[in-house]
Amino acid sequence: MFNKAVIFASLPLIASCAAQPPHTELIPYYQVETSKPYDEVLAELEVAIAEHNFRITGHSRVGKVIRDRGAKDFPEYDTVQFCNLTLAKTVLEITPHAIGYMPCNVVTYQFQGKTIIKTHLLPEDTDNPELNKFAVEMNPQLKQIVDFAAEQ
Repeated sequence: MFNKAVIFASLPLIASCAAQPPHTELIPYYQVETSKPYDEVLAELEVAIAEHNFRITGHSRVGKVIRDRGAKDFPEYDTVQFCNLTLAKTVLEITPHAIGYMPCNVVTYQFQGKTIIKTHLLPEDTDNPELNKFAVEMNPQLKQIVDFAAEQ
C-alpha cells in the first residue's frame, strides 16, 4: 500500500518534468533533403549565404576529418556557420539571450542516399514580442538559404 501511495504522490512531479512550459525559447529546425551531389549542395550553400548578405565564419568538415583519420567509408557531415553583424547587433540588443542562436548554422550530411540540409530557426512565440518580430523576418531568409542549396 505504501508503494502505491509513493507512486501516486510522485505522478504530478513526474508529469511536471515531462511538460514544457509555453513560450520557451526552444530552437525549432527547418530541414530539406535532396539527391543533388553533396559538393554541389555545399557550393550552393555558400552562394545562398553570400546572396543573403551573411558571411561564413566557420566550416567544419567533420566527415572528411573522420575519413582522414582512417574511417574510409565514413559519410559526409559538415557544419557551416555564418553571421551578419548588423543583424547580430539588432537581435542582441533585443535580448542578450539570443547569443544562443549565433552564429547561424547549417548542417549538411548524407543519410540513406540523400543529402540532408538543416538549420535552426529563431523561435517566433516567445514572451518577447521584439524577438518574435525579428524571428518572423529572419526565419524566411534561413529557409531560403536551405532551399536554394537543395534545389535541383
